[in-house]
Amino acid sequence: MSLIVGLTGGIGSGKSEASKRFAERGVLIVDADIVARKVVERGSAVLAQIAAHFGSDILDAAGNLNRSKLREIVFSTPTEKQWLESLLHPIINTEIRRQLANSTNIYSILASPLLLETQQFLLVDRILVIDTSEQHQLERAGQRDKNNDAQIKAIMQTQLSRQERCARATDIIQNHGSIEELDVQIEKLHQLYLELAQSAAKTN
Repeated sequence: MSLIVGLTGGIGSGKSEASKRFAERGVLIVDADIVARKVVERGSAVLAQIAAHFGSDILDAAGNLNRSKLREIVFSTPTEKQWLESLLHPIINTEIRRQLANSTNIYSILASPLLLETQQFLLVDRILVIDTSEQHQLERAGQRDKNNDAQIKAIMQTQLSRQERCARATDIIQNHGSIEELDVQIEKLHQLYLELAQSAAKTN
């Protein structure tokens, strides 16, 4: 199996932008958020279990999951969050493992907001943290998701602190500036990961 880098960061840190720029360099991105959305698609057995547990009003008129309503419930009720995670995490991890195992790239990235909060970090060889200030997190997440500061802070409280996340990182990108500054850091790490993957391939 090729080198696997785990990419993570808090809400609004810029994980998606960083992933996009690695993808532009030909890197396979396995996105845990995309996998999580896929397993609860309309008509899936998993969505039926969620609706049975939370009630049919957790679905919208078209039968899709009402994500904002579910988010509101699980981030305000820890026991409901635990129930949902115990259902979803094993299914999500199985699909992530399948995608990573099928990769033919010299290195791949597992992008996950919960890489370090779950057992997903065990799937990777290196941990790349996208770090930014709390103020940047609030601004970016607010613009993207239309959540208010209180909702964003509630989500941040369920994630590791910046200090804890960075302490567990192999590599850190400081995403406090421009897109150009972000891209310079990504190119540097991309070259590093290529070298590491090539060295590992020669010794195997």
